[in-house]
Amino acid sequence: MAQLSELVVGSFEAFVAGLVGAIPQLLGGLVFVVLAYIGIKVVTTVLRSVLSRTTPREQGLVVDLVVLIVSIFLWFGAGLALLNIVGLGDLAASLGTAVGFIALGVSYALSEMIEDTVAGVYLLRDPDFNPGDTVTMTAGTGVVAEIGLRKSRFDLENGDRLVVANRDVEKKWTKTAE
Repeated sequence: MAQLSELVVGSFEAFVAGLVGAIPQLLGGLVFVVLAYIGIKVVTTVLRSVLSRTTPREQGLVVDLVVLIVSIFLWFGAGLALLNIVGLGDLAASLGTAVGFIALGVSYALSEMIEDTVAGVYLLRDPDFNPGDTVTMTAGTGVVAEIGLRKSRFDLENGDRLVVANRDVEKKWTKTAE
């Protein structure tokens, strides 16, 4: 019975010593999280402000997409740095590598959606391609009704609405003179 009580007391003392030893790392991690939050908030606010001033108002979707992507990368980097600060650097390295491979697989699986989104950004930024313009593309001729990040919508002369993936629109289109 004495050995059991010594084992429990020794385990408790080791636990408390480990906890006391981890307090500086945990406090450093807490300070880092607060500073990271403030820094990321400042960066995304400045980025949104700059992009909002340099892009037309109707392209707010592009601004939101860029700010979202930048904030995701910043938070992921902050998370890996936090793991390193609290003494889990090996886990951070493994996690970074694993996420890289997962991102590669996801980007391959979503390659057509990514292609549509990139083409949508180009179409939104193109001064010659705007809602209300009449354009001819391989799918037909129609008036641009809406430009989204993945698809564009056209009103055809017969009253039908044609929905086309942006990658197909971006390949070849011609603006019809009005």
